[in-house]
Amino acid sequence: MLDWLQEAFLFLTNVQGLITWGGVVLVCIIVFVETGLFFGFFLPGDSLLVTAGIFAAAGFLDISTLLFFASACAVLGDQVGYYIGRKTGQALYSRPNSRFFKQQHLERTRAFYEKHGPKTIVLARFVPIVRTFAPAVAGAAEMRYRRFVTYNVFGGILWIFSMTLLGYFLGASIPNINRYIHWVIAVVILLSILPVVIEVLRMRQRRTKTEAALSVRENP
Repeated sequence: MLDWLQEAFLFLTNVQGLITWGGVVLVCIIVFVETGLFFGFFLPGDSLLVTAGIFAAAGFLDISTLLFFASACAVLGDQVGYYIGRKTGQALYSRPNSRFFKQQHLERTRAFYEKHGPKTIVLARFVPIVRTFAPAVAGAAEMRYRRFVTYNVFGGILWIFSMTLLGYFLGASIPNINRYIHWVIAVVILLSILPVVIEVLRMRQRRTKTEAALSVRENP
C-alpha cells in the first residue's frame, strides 16, 4: 500500500511526465482538484502550468485550448471549495486530521484570510496549499457569494494566464529550453513556496514575542 502511494505521489509530482501522458485534459483535472478538493493541496499547480506553457510553445499543446479550459477548471474548483465551506461552516475547523486533510493548513489559510480579507481569493492563487483551502475558508466565513464569484473569476483567470504564458514565452524565447526544464520547474517551485515560508517564519516570530511578553508578565 505504501509503495503504491509513493509511486502515485512521484507520478503526480512529475509535471513533465504528466503533461506528456495526459495533455490538456490532465492539466485541467489537476487544476480543478488542487483548487476544489482538500486532498489536492500537494499537487504541482504553478510548476504544472509553467511547464504546460513551455510545451505549448513547442507545439505539443494548443495554447488557446489550454488557457480557456484551465481557467474554467480553476474557477469551477474554487466554486466547489466555497460550497464545501458554506455547507460545513465552522464544523470544518473541528474536522480531524487525516492523510489528506491537515488542520494546520486550514488554520494557516484562515490567518491569511483574516489578514487580507476578500483579496485572499485572488492572492491565494499564487500560494501553494493556501489556494486549496482559501475557498472553503471564505465559504465558512460566509463571504458574500457575488463578491466571491467576482474575485474567483478574476483570480482564476489571472493565475492561469500568468503562469501559463510565462512558460509559453520562456519556451518561445529560449532555444532548446527543454534541456533546462528541470531547472525552470525548480525555480518556479522555489518562488511559489517562498510566500509560505515567509509567512511561517513571521508566525513563529510573533508567537515567540507573545510567549516572551507573557513570561515577563508572569515573572516580573
